[in-house]
Amino acid sequence: MEDSGTGDSIAEDTAGQDTAGNDYSGQGRRRPQGLASYARPALIAGAVIAVVCIALLVIIFFLDSFNATVYSVGGKNVQDATDEARAIRDTYAAARLGGIIFLIAGILLAAAGAVLMYRHRNDEGQDVDEDDGEDVDFEDLAGQ
Repeated sequence: MEDSGTGDSIAEDTAGQDTAGNDYSGQGRRRPQGLASYARPALIAGAVIAVVCIALLVIIFFLDSFNATVYSVGGKNVQDATDEARAIRDTYAAARLGGIIFLIAGILLAAAGAVLMYRHRNDEGQDVDEDDGEDVDFEDLAGQ
């Protein structure tokens, strides 16, 4: 039997055999199972949370510095034991505490995602995003 090069011919040694199970595109990486399937989104979310919290904490630092500077222009000290100085110091305390808590949570989430990705880096199976090695030209795309 002569091969016409169309890709539709079946070799003589496999003629009559069931070739439905011989899908070679299934080789390669597979999708991670269990918690490993959430590793990449956890890493991305943790990194985004950490960056946003760092930006928030920097903004809060500058606002605290600005408030302390404005308060001290009149010859007062923001570290005084007065109620007014304490109110200025505590203005952003809740936002600062929340920023620190979310920063730690984001770092832990990103670290957990990175560890899971590292542990499952050599898993075998099929990955949806991988190229199966098939060469497609214009005739294949145009249906000719």
